[in-house]
Amino acid sequence: MGKNGRDELKRFMRGLIKRNPGEPEFHQAVREVAESLLPFTREHPEYRRAQILERMTEPDRILIFRVTWEDDRGVFRANRAWRVQFNNSIGPYKGGLRFHPDVNLSVLKFLGFEQTFKNSLTGLPIGGAKGGSNFNPKGKSEREVMRFCQSLMLELHRHIGDDIDVPAGDIGVGRREISFLFGQFKRLENRFAGILTGKGLAFGGSLIRTEATGYGAVYFMNNMLGHRGDSVEGKTCVVSGCGNVALYTIEKLTQLGAKVVAASDSRGFIHDPDGIRDEKLEWLKDLKEVRRGRIQEYAEHFGCDFHPGRRPWSVPCDLAFPSATQNELLGDDAKELLANGLIGVAEGANMPSDLEAQHRFHEARILFGPAKAANAGGVAVSALEQSQNALRISWSRDEVDTRLKDIMKNIHEKCVRYGDEGEGYVDYVKGANIGGFVKVAEAMLAYGIV
Repeated sequence: MGKNGRDELKRFMRGLIKRNPGEPEFHQAVREVAESLLPFTREHPEYRRAQILERMTEPDRILIFRVTWEDDRGVFRANRAWRVQFNNSIGPYKGGLRFHPDVNLSVLKFLGFEQTFKNSLTGLPIGGAKGGSNFNPKGKSEREVMRFCQSLMLELHRHIGDDIDVPAGDIGVGRREISFLFGQFKRLENRFAGILTGKGLAFGGSLIRTEATGYGAVYFMNNMLGHRGDSVEGKTCVVSGCGNVALYTIEKLTQLGAKVVAASDSRGFIHDPDGIRDEKLEWLKDLKEVRRGRIQEYAEHFGCDFHPGRRPWSVPCDLAFPSATQNELLGDDAKELLANGLIGVAEGANMPSDLEAQHRFHEARILFGPAKAANAGGVAVSALEQSQNALRISWSRDEVDTRLKDIMKNIHEKCVRYGDEGEGYVDYVKGANIGGFVKVAEAMLAYGIV
C-alpha cells in the first residue's frame, strides 16, 4: 500500500474510531478488512458513491437487555446481554451466542462484522449477527445455567425467528445451553421452528454440526496445500484450544494422516511428540467434553510435557491451527513459528492472529487462511441445519460432510479468484475480504438507500 493508500486508511479509521470509541476489537476487525477493500473500491467507484463499506461497518441494530436470574443459594443475579444484528442484505441474520465474562459490545461487533463476510463466502443466503452475555457458565450448576438461559430467552425470543435471526452456539454456549434456550422458546411461542442451530439430534439438529468448524478448517488447509500440489498428510501440526473446534481439528488432521503434537486450554499447553491420536484423542475428548477437566491431566496421564500459562506457538511445526480465541497469536509468536519452519496457518477461532502476526505471515508469503474463510464450516453446517428444519428432513452424515467439503472448496476458489498475486502466491486475506464483500455490496446497491 502506497502513501496515498495509507493516508486514506488512516482517514477511514479515524472516522470509524470517532463513531465507535473504546472498541479496540471492532477497530482491529474493520482495519484488517479495510486494508484489502479500500484499494478494491477505488477500482469500483459504484461502491464508493453508495458508501457501501462505511454502511457495512454500521450494524442494522444493537439490542441490549438485562438478564435476571436466581442462583442455587436463592440470590438474585443480573447480567447484561446483547444481540448485534449486523447485516441482513443476503438473508436472515445468522451468528452465535457467546457466554463469557469478557463479552462486551466491542467483541460482539467485531464478531458480527466478521460474520457478515464469512456467511457471504459460504454462498448460502445468511446475513451476519452475533450475540451473547457476560454470564460465565463455568462453575455454575446445571440448574443455574438452565435458569439463566430461560431468563435470557424471555427477551431474546421477541427479536429472533427462522426468517429473521437464527442464533447458534459459540464460546460458553454448547448443546446444553442451546437445548435450554430452544426449550424455552418453544414454551413461549407454542411452535416448533428452526430458530436456533446446534440443537440435539433428537429435536432438529444436524449431523456433523459439532465437528463442522474443526473439519472445515482442515478441509480449507488441505485446499490451500492442494492448490500448490501438496496435502496435510505427513505434516506436523500444532492446535491451540481444547473446545469443539480444536478437538475436531485434531480428529480430522489425524484421519488425513497428519500428526498433532500440541493442544492447549486456558491454563497452558501440552506437548506430545508422539501425536494426539486414537485412544489419546478419545481420552482428551472425554476429559474436555464430559468431565470438563484441565488439559494438564492429559500430560499427567500420558507422561508428556505440560507448559503452564503458555500457548503452543514455540513448538516446531509445519502447520498451525489457532482455535481458541481472538488475539491469541501475536507478532512475536508468528516470528517464532516462521523461524521453526511453519508453512501454513488456518484460523479456527475468530481473529486469533493479531494484525502484526498477519502482516508477518503475509511478508513470509506462507499459506494463511483467515478466520472468515477457514472457520466458515461451522456456520455453513448451521445453515444446512436450517435447511433441514425447513424441509422437515434429516440428511445423513456422509451427505452433510460432502456438502461441507464442497462449501469449503468453493470458499477457497473465491479466495483464489480475488487474492491471486501471481508467481504461485495467493493472498487469502485479500481474497476472503473481497470475495465476502462483493455479494453483500451488490445486494445493498440493489436495495437503494436503505
